[in-house]
Amino acid sequence: MPGAASAGGQPMEGQDPPRDLKAEEARLRKVWNTPGGWRYWTSVNNSEIGLWYGATAFIFMLFAGLLALVVRAQLAVPQNDLISADLFNQAFTLHGTVMMFLFAVPIFEAVAIFLLPPMLGARELPFPRLSAFGFWSFAIGGVFVCGSIFFKAAPNAGWFMYAPLATDKDYAGIGADVWLLGLSFIEVASIAAAVELIVGIMKCRAPGMRINMMPLFAWYLLIVAGMILFAFPPLIAGDILFEMERMFDWPFFDAARGGDPLLWQHLFWIFGHPEVYIIFLPAIALMAMIVPTFSQRPIVGYSWIVLAAVGTGFLSFGLWVHHMFATGLPQISLAFFSAASTAVAIPTGVQIFVFMATMLAGRVIFSVPMLFGTGGVAIFIIGGLTGVMVALAPFDWQAHDTYFIVAHLHYVLIGGMLFPVVAGIYYYFPLVDGKALSDRLGKIAFWLMFTGFNVAFFPMHLTGLRGMPRRVFTYPADIGWDWLNLISTIGAFVFAAGVGVVVIDILRPKKRQPDVKPNLWNAGTLEWLAEPKESWGVRSIPIISSRYPLWDQPDLAEGIKQGRYYLPDAKEGLRETLVTSVLDAKPIQVLRVGGTSMVTIAAAILLGGVFIAMTFHLWTLTILFGLGTLIAILYWLWTGTGAIPEAKEKDVGLGLSLPIYVSGPASVGWWAMFITMVGDGTAYGSLLFGYFFYWTIHDDFTAGLAGPGLVWPLAGSALFLASWVLMLMARQANERDRTSLTRMLLSASMLATLIGALAAFLGPHRYGMDPTVHVYPAIVWVLVGWLMVHAAAGLIMQGFCLARSFAGRMSAAYDMDIRNVTLFWHFLTVTALTTLPVIALFPLAR
Repeated sequence: MPGAASAGGQPMEGQDPPRDLKAEEARLRKVWNTPGGWRYWTSVNNSEIGLWYGATAFIFMLFAGLLALVVRAQLAVPQNDLISADLFNQAFTLHGTVMMFLFAVPIFEAVAIFLLPPMLGARELPFPRLSAFGFWSFAIGGVFVCGSIFFKAAPNAGWFMYAPLATDKDYAGIGADVWLLGLSFIEVASIAAAVELIVGIMKCRAPGMRINMMPLFAWYLLIVAGMILFAFPPLIAGDILFEMERMFDWPFFDAARGGDPLLWQHLFWIFGHPEVYIIFLPAIALMAMIVPTFSQRPIVGYSWIVLAAVGTGFLSFGLWVHHMFATGLPQISLAFFSAASTAVAIPTGVQIFVFMATMLAGRVIFSVPMLFGTGGVAIFIIGGLTGVMVALAPFDWQAHDTYFIVAHLHYVLIGGMLFPVVAGIYYYFPLVDGKALSDRLGKIAFWLMFTGFNVAFFPMHLTGLRGMPRRVFTYPADIGWDWLNLISTIGAFVFAAGVGVVVIDILRPKKRQPDVKPNLWNAGTLEWLAEPKESWGVRSIPIISSRYPLWDQPDLAEGIKQGRYYLPDAKEGLRETLVTSVLDAKPIQVLRVGGTSMVTIAAAILLGGVFIAMTFHLWTLTILFGLGTLIAILYWLWTGTGAIPEAKEKDVGLGLSLPIYVSGPASVGWWAMFITMVGDGTAYGSLLFGYFFYWTIHDDFTAGLAGPGLVWPLAGSALFLASWVLMLMARQANERDRTSLTRMLLSASMLATLIGALAAFLGPHRYGMDPTVHVYPAIVWVLVGWLMVHAAAGLIMQGFCLARSFAGRMSAAYDMDIRNVTLFWHFLTVTALTTLPVIALFPLAR
């Protein structure tokens, strides 16, 4: 910063160090302290939440692994009757579900929450209570889904839940509802994590850490969080349609009433294929931290690997149809998606070659993390080669739904994800409690896992080419599958033994083991300055001038520990971190973040109650839990956001004073609202895609049924537009500190919103559109329902602004609430002005 630091990122000469380091550290320690006893579980510190997240995800992985061993034991020999067919279906469905939804994505959210603050030189991510809420939602939803198998109520139609099999209540039973509603609840945690990570990476980097200086891990997590915003909402939209059919007999996937099961496949795989790269890219991110450290040189081709990661994320959204090559798609679609599926190998290959170039340019130290990392890359390359094979439609027609696909999937996911995760565990474990894992046990685990994996899954290529279909409960003898299956089962148990060694290494007592030295591996990035026994992230927030500051800024570590940089103290007794500009990381605000709280746990439990009660059609309980959730969230927002500080600015050190309260695009709250609305808009776009999907596949989309007419939808459009204009006027009146006018305009906007939502409802209602008769009225009602739910959320937000105004917490100087709600109104207006004209006018187009 001009006038604050030298070009090298060190404090200027003549800058006095803090006079009483012990007193400062004591105040920081008190502010960031994790409570003891039962209150320990109310912590929101990133270090605790990250560990809880990671441990819980790992437990779910072990549970899914046990289910996989049961499946392999059943298939070890022909005509086996170890378990029943129904239990087999539940076991393989839950295995895939847990691995994909409860381990593969959450484990990286856990690593990100744990590592990003110290890696970015920050005290904390901007919304620590949101991270805690996400964890508790994930844990409750995961226990609900996993526990279903002990009551013979687990999902049994595959982790992809294809319609119409899974919509058949006689076959799928309540297990399909457990899958749909349980995972919808878990997806809340993923969206929360995505918002937290994007805002944290963009706005909470250490001063000087320009966007082209970010650690590669942060780049990868930023890309993945963005992908979550565009990949998970289509699944949420599909879940809504699926559950409406199961609960209320709305025929979205019933061909007899105009529905189409292929819509589910489109929505699922629009999520499902990017999901593979959402899993893969963070694993590569771990490798991007490990390879330079053990090559003892900066990564070769920083810009190339960032561009390759962005390209991989972008291309991943154009590949979903290669899961549907066997569904009878037009030839042009097959050609396009086959080419796109092959093209994604290019940016993926660039990332692999960058690692190889870095290793060749340095002096590689083959440690346990490097063993797991390079072994995983080798396995992934085999999976990539078979992926290119199945990207070719003629080959895919032969291999589709055979064990060749099972082998390909596991080579990609276990090689591309699990091995790098274990590498990351061995690499970063010293940051957990200052202890290192065993080198000897790590090597034993690696060779057991590497050997067992290849023995288990390589023969499946041959089994598939010999015609063995996926998801079969048993098979006859003497058709060439028996000995291959036996080998695969033996390999699976060897692999499991390797995982068991890793678990033993993690859990073995380490009290007598000496602490390792700081920065054990001589890494160059900031996370290695984190102190395992402290919860404050960094002692003082540094100034960065390099991608590998611990290598290039030799006095940086000592300066941070001596409190020579920003925010070295906590005199006000509040948790604080810096907010910096998006591109250049210039300090713009002192952000006060939430501390220990029960409200996050309460909100997660109550929201979980909504989904669980809905699963069992307990509607009164659903409403009660919903009201409880709303009260908890409103209390959370009222007490935890937008607090009016005791002063406008604060001296953060090095002669720099920064504002404590900001609003609009400079604030993290505005960014969080914008990012959430992007995800919300993606879900809405997926529902709208469903409308036009039905419109294009039928000669007569309406089947001769009455539509919502023109008057009510167009009147609703006008009222929502008026509501938006009034909201803008209310924000402008608040900027001029005209309190009474602001309240009046807010009230008028609320009235226009309410009447507009009523008009949207009256269109299909007055014309007697029965959603159980045909898919046309059903999809219209879903779109109108989506709009009404968002209008209701908007009314609550406007009421919140009015309450803040009457409480003296909203004014021209403190306008965060009304600016954020106005941002929501932009999205709501776009939704209304798209939905209502579409349902009114498009039926007239044919």
